[in-house]
Amino acid sequence: MLPPKLLPSLLVLGLAQPLLAQKTPIDRKALVERHTVVNTTTDTLSSVSVGNGAFAYTVDVTGLQTFPLYYEKGVPLGTQSEWGWHSFPNKEGYKFEQSLRDYDLNGRKVSYSVQVKTAGNKEAVDFLRANPHRLQLGNLGFVLVKKNGKPATIKDLRNIRQTLNPWTGEIKSHFTLEGVPVDVVTVGHQQQDAVAARVESKLLQTGQLKVSLRFPWPTAGWADMGTDYTHTEQHKSSLIEAKKNAALLTHQLDTTTYAVALNWQQPATLTAGQAHEFILTPGKQGTVLEFGCRFAPRPAVAPTFAATRTNSQQQWPMFWKSGGAVDFSGTTDPRAKELERRIILSQYLTRLQGAGSQPPQETGLVLNSWYGRPHLEMHWWHSAHFALWGRPELLEKSLVWYARPDVRAEARKIAQRQGYDGVRWQKMTDPWGQEGPSSVGAFLIWQQPHMIYFAEEMYRAHPNAATLKLYQDRVAATAEFMASYPFYEKDKDRYILGEGVIPAQERFKAEETFNPTFELVYWNWALNTAQQWRIRQGQPRNAKWDEMLAKLSKLPQAGGVYLATESAPDSYTNPEFKTDHPSVLGALGVMPATGQVDAATMRRTFDLVWKDWSWDKTWGWDFPMTSMTATRLGMPDKAVDALLMKVQKNTYLPSGHNYQEDRLPIYLPGNGGLLSAVALMCAGYDGCPTENPGIPKGWTVRWEGLSKMP
Repeated sequence: MLPPKLLPSLLVLGLAQPLLAQKTPIDRKALVERHTVVNTTTDTLSSVSVGNGAFAYTVDVTGLQTFPLYYEKGVPLGTQSEWGWHSFPNKEGYKFEQSLRDYDLNGRKVSYSVQVKTAGNKEAVDFLRANPHRLQLGNLGFVLVKKNGKPATIKDLRNIRQTLNPWTGEIKSHFTLEGVPVDVVTVGHQQQDAVAARVESKLLQTGQLKVSLRFPWPTAGWADMGTDYTHTEQHKSSLIEAKKNAALLTHQLDTTTYAVALNWQQPATLTAGQAHEFILTPGKQGTVLEFGCRFAPRPAVAPTFAATRTNSQQQWPMFWKSGGAVDFSGTTDPRAKELERRIILSQYLTRLQGAGSQPPQETGLVLNSWYGRPHLEMHWWHSAHFALWGRPELLEKSLVWYARPDVRAEARKIAQRQGYDGVRWQKMTDPWGQEGPSSVGAFLIWQQPHMIYFAEEMYRAHPNAATLKLYQDRVAATAEFMASYPFYEKDKDRYILGEGVIPAQERFKAEETFNPTFELVYWNWALNTAQQWRIRQGQPRNAKWDEMLAKLSKLPQAGGVYLATESAPDSYTNPEFKTDHPSVLGALGVMPATGQVDAATMRRTFDLVWKDWSWDKTWGWDFPMTSMTATRLGMPDKAVDALLMKVQKNTYLPSGHNYQEDRLPIYLPGNGGLLSAVALMCAGYDGCPTENPGIPKGWTVRWEGLSKMP
């Protein structure tokens, strides 16, 4: 609830706005299908995907992964899963301890896992960062041959038209090769890590169209586009079972082995091609070939094309009919159509790329970034919106990861090593919760309160004893660290966050930094929420937590605005400090009004940031964050302006992906953040004095199934 002293300030800032009447349910099918993706060129940023939240398969204009080398500089043609990981043998015997370095902080030594550059340790850290890494499981594409027998290139394709219908999850692709049409339907199974396709063309009869499955080698680099076909002697691909209409393959890399099952419904034969390639050659009796392909950690059977298509046509509409929907079709402002497109496609992408049983990586299941590893501070931006959009079960799937014994043990080891209680949640991690060395990530703390935020979202969705029991241990362990982390400054009779912290705005030196504004507010909110969890379970408030909360530092400010951090009074005069995330705005935006934030001061801070920030040096989730602050400050026009700001890193490709730069062609935290911002704009927040607080006057919005933010 809003503190009484804050409510008048917010009303003065103009939050009052009438609710637009909503009489009939939204036609969700029409809403979704009017944002069908259409590709008519070979733009390498226009690839599209099918998948199920834990597996994704990305295709070019042929409907399969026919030209991976052509697309590797754009949005690559990835095939990735949650389970597909690999590590190179640790022949040198590198140990995690080689990444540790002690820092003198607040009168004691604290150990952090960083990118040590001393002789003998750099190689160890490089190995630890790169292993384990997520695998590109395989390239499943066409072999296209021209009449003269030469391989066709993508430039030989004509009359291209490809559509992705988010309502059914179907990709339909049409093109011609030397005047002969090819039509392809591509679908992904929603319960199995499988893709299937139906191709119709006379090229099947002439032998000019075949299907190829090729296994690449992992780069173990920061990125992996799935196009490394070297090192052919260092891995093994085998056909272990062949039947009339099915086959089973295995791919072995060191100690990692996985299986690929194939089936086909028309006459065809599977034979070996070049190294680590298998080619399905159709019989020449017909013009149709249907086939399915399933990737799995152990041998399994692939579903047929018909079964996969039926599954997709059933499951995707069920998703769209559940949860929330937002319809701007009655708005004449041309920005509304683009915003609605981003909303629809962001729902499709976050459901497809990051609704599995682990926190997702920033580039989903298309390509590796940071070796394919999840970053826990991004989990909020990926997934918090699921609960706000009435789909808490999709958030809950990834929260199981935090309860796993191996993950919890690793998080507890970090806290113990550094002299704190509870668990310190990892920043750069992997499916087993291991900490990846990072000279920035090791000092981040804003991932820590996320678990409490997520648990509170789940409780708001299901306010009962079962939810409290399910999450109580994770909430308590998270809060124990948070209560033990602040340092007590005896001379000032206060607790500070740091030294030894890098804020969400990663522009400050850890050894010198303390009291970042956003983190102070998040710390306060999360520990107070953890106290509420104790009360809900009939327990008394934790006296130690209350003592720390009572003396937690006030928010740093100077010149009538909030600073990024108390240790940087030059936050707005040093050009370096006006880049990266303007996370100071998250103190009232991502966060609710906690009593720490004065609305008028935040308004002045917002105006200064809006005017003077280096917006070209930000990242995709900064625009939704700014929009959320504008909404809570009663500035709906600015809320929309922030979401549609014309900056490269706020670009949304035809597929709906949030483009950043060449090395990060897609960025799922931007998509997830946009959905959270829109939920806030429409449904508002606890104690919100108006309806549709982030929707500009003159806009017509219809929405349903959304939940308020705290």
